[in-house]
Amino acid sequence: MTIEETNKTIVTQFFDALNNGDVDAVVAAYSPDGCVQTMGSTLISGEAEYDQLPRAINNIFTVFPDGLRFTINGMVAEGDKVAVEAVSQGEHVSGQSYENDYHFLFEFRDGKLLRLKEYMDTEHVTDVLCGGQRPPFGVDD
Repeated sequence: MTIEETNKTIVTQFFDALNNGDVDAVVAAYSPDGCVQTMGSTLISGEAEYDQLPRAINNIFTVFPDGLRFTINGMVAEGDKVAVEAVSQGEHVSGQSYENDYHFLFEFRDGKLLRLKEYMDTEHVTDVLCGGQRPPFGVDD
């Protein structure tokens, strides 16, 4: 199996674990120096380091008590990177339906996730996940 095939398998297992609410399996996919970076300028944007991952992932399940389901529409792999197009579906605690389109960039080192960059419709994030609230203008994290 090539490194690209191996990494694509890890990505598929990652989303399976996330869809099943298995926080431990999601965290176990990361290298101890790994992180996730949520792109954009929303209240949930920013970077979570390895030790912050369990809390960050559990926060997803807090606001999506019935889970947030991801469906992979396509993957492309080259070397230690896997690009994923995906969609999500879930019901937010506010009662609003949340469906978003994503591009994820997974970066691996030695079979472990080093960095996950998450790109999505940030306006939809602001509307549903952030209740329409935005960070104050001109304030950096």
